[in-house]
Amino acid sequence: MPITNEKLQTYAFLAEMFGDGFFPKPLVEQGRQILIALCERIEAAPPRDLDALYALTHAATLEFNALDREFRANKSELETLARDCISLDVCFIAAAYGFDDADGEELIAPRRW
Repeated sequence: MPITNEKLQTYAFLAEMFGDGFFPKPLVEQGRQILIALCERIEAAPPRDLDALYALTHAATLEFNALDREFRANKSELETLARDCISLDVCFIAAAYGFDDADGEELIAPRRW
């Protein structure tokens, strides 16, 4: 299902990672799909509060944890630039859906990268 939130319809997820040759583009695309799926889950069943939002973002973060293993197998990793890029995008998603008060660290709390 396509994203309906106007702020996110044309948002360039993981743009900095796509622009950096250190990150394999097919794996960055998988990360972009994780973020798109997060938006779709939020739209399909809007979280009623921050705890419900955190449950969704934590699930996406766990997917990034698994994806990091693939990055490492391809002589890359989700390091500082990637961490910041993913974090900023997840914060942008939260704000776009009205959760301006979401804690950036809590949104990606289970991260291993």
